[in-house]
Amino acid sequence: MTSGRTPAGVSPNYAVMDYFDGNTVTALWNYAQHFAMSDNSYGTTFGPSSPGAVNATAGNTYGAICGPASAVYQAPTCGVPKGALQANPGQSEAQGPGTMYSDADPYYDVCSATQDRNSAPADIQMGGRNIGDLLDQKGVGWGWFQGGFASPSYVSGHPSSDDLAAVCTGSHTNILGHPVKDYSPHHQPFQYYASTANPRHLPPTSVAAIGTQDQANHQYDLRDFFAAGDAENLPSVSYLKAPEYQDGHAGYSDPLDEQTFLADTVNHLERLPSWKDTAVVVNYDDSDGWYDHQIGPILMQSQTPLDSLTGAVVAPATTSGQCGANASKVPTTDAGTPEEARCGMGPRLPLLVISLYSRRNFVDNNFSSQSSVVGFIEDNWLQGQRIGDGSADAIGGSLTPMLDFTHSRAPRLFLDPSSGQPIGG
Repeated sequence: MTSGRTPAGVSPNYAVMDYFDGNTVTALWNYAQHFAMSDNSYGTTFGPSSPGAVNATAGNTYGAICGPASAVYQAPTCGVPKGALQANPGQSEAQGPGTMYSDADPYYDVCSATQDRNSAPADIQMGGRNIGDLLDQKGVGWGWFQGGFASPSYVSGHPSSDDLAAVCTGSHTNILGHPVKDYSPHHQPFQYYASTANPRHLPPTSVAAIGTQDQANHQYDLRDFFAAGDAENLPSVSYLKAPEYQDGHAGYSDPLDEQTFLADTVNHLERLPSWKDTAVVVNYDDSDGWYDHQIGPILMQSQTPLDSLTGAVVAPATTSGQCGANASKVPTTDAGTPEEARCGMGPRLPLLVISLYSRRNFVDNNFSSQSSVVGFIEDNWLQGQRIGDGSADAIGGSLTPMLDFTHSRAPRLFLDPSSGQPIGG
């Protein structure tokens, strides 16, 4: 039943409610039947894309040095940098006093200003370590690859083709025919940290340099990922983020646009010689409004005015101030400082592992989370080293039960990007 009015904040031409299942999002359905999926995986905290992306790369949204009150709890706003904005590769900054709980653009990204027209007080600067810092210390090749990071004219391997005045200006048309910008600064978690940022979006000096330390500081365009793969030079660890029109975000993307990106990417990887050593983890930075009925375990409690998961609301307060009432369950830094506003686990999210070594047609009931990705990287390349200082990498659950290295291998599965149905390789 409806009053005929448009809900507040919703454009009249947007769908208020929609439904997708295996008959529509066929690629995910086929991947799940062929490889391994989890039915017990969650966001590390409640919140939208920026906290989710940081949880999947650092396991911790605490440590904000500065940021707007609309997105950061208990930190000052950021000041305008003196001179040109510079990254500081290899030198992570100390954690700040704040916690990121909502979306805002990264401090170390020129596109926060040129594309989104934000000034420094609207951005977030993070301190502390992320998984990139640990990989750098061990000399492990890695990279974050995102659609639209370079200019539209960029050709991977030819740095002079990248028009730095036009980075972030690329766009594509989504499945409904609407133009959508490719790059979203607040979806790029490593740009919040001085140690892992590439503020000016400088391209790698060559395809051979992708994954190593050069002017790109491990932050790349998606075109660089496929160029590195075709050159048999993929980094050991790669994070991929689709361009906005294919990232599945309600409002400007669609699960079918997302399916195209996912199937194209997996098909490409399966044709490479490196597929025999590859595992693809399909994970989401937030629930995006898709409804799920199952609440996650509350492993990290919080007692701030932002919290209202438990307890009673007593007027004139508008929240209960509680995500659990036990202060000892609030995560802390290594020095014992409470890290408030990290209530979690958050909503249940899809998670799949696609690999020769995936358990076949397997549903994993073991607990996992966004931060399981961080733990998986640490266990495989860093001898189990943890980030520390309250990171959820230590409590986020394991992806190992979704893998099997002893029995027959899962055969490759090529899917039609449009229909999601199996095709020949």
